[in-house]
Amino acid sequence: MEGPELVALLSGRRVAVLTGAGISTDSGIPDYRGPDSPPANPMTIRQFTSSRAYRQRYWARNHLGWRHMAQTLPNAGHRALAHLERAGVVTGVITQNVDLLHTKAGSRNVINLHGTYAQVVCLGCGHTMSRAALADQLEAANPGFAERAERLGGIAVAPDADAVVAETESFRFLDCPACDGMLKPDIVYFGESVRKEIVAQAYSLVESSDALLVAGSSLTVFSGYRFVRHAAALGIPVAIVNRGATRGDDLATVKVDSGCSPMLALLADELSGLMSA
Repeated sequence: MEGPELVALLSGRRVAVLTGAGISTDSGIPDYRGPDSPPANPMTIRQFTSSRAYRQRYWARNHLGWRHMAQTLPNAGHRALAHLERAGVVTGVITQNVDLLHTKAGSRNVINLHGTYAQVVCLGCGHTMSRAALADQLEAANPGFAERAERLGGIAVAPDADAVVAETESFRFLDCPACDGMLKPDIVYFGESVRKEIVAQAYSLVESSDALLVAGSSLTVFSGYRFVRHAAALGIPVAIVNRGATRGDDLATVKVDSGCSPMLALLADELSGLMSA
């Protein structure tokens, strides 16, 4: 049983945490790469910028999907990490997710590696606006669109707030109010790089901690895997909690093949108990 090994490794240590889509599946947000995930093709930045028809399809789907994301609630795994931060065990969370569930759960030191669904940025002038403000404008430009999509067979939502919907040709999307440039959710798409200052912040969090805990990530994408490599190179022990194999398994001191919610809740109980003993 790996639970006790995990507790023993992290006990008495200040822990940086790296999370991926697997921590949010219990909140109803699907995982791109979990063992039971349906095949998915997340959008690349090249697709988004090269085709107006592609952007139209994207914004139609996002118009439906982002509301689901905004209404999603944190689960026991998110709450456990927030509790461990308050208890002085967790130093901060680096998340590859854009769902803001760590913040909703009460975690204070959160590095949103890939941005968040709740902000929109202009690729031309850098103007930003909230996704909620844009939603009101899209709603006004497309009256009844969401209701028609629901009637045609419901909505399936992906981890980046995209939604699967068949009819998008009639959808009117908007350009930047400041310069008429291209608006895009402030999310790192496939083919884009994470901003240097965000990466530096995340490296710094790992370096100032005594252990790195990976929760719910297969570490397939280099943007997360690099922090595991960095910890291992510095001799900082790595623990991984994930359903299925990960790219970092050979660098881990402890690997627990498990869903995040039960294992992180157990970890929070055990470590809090040890601290108060």
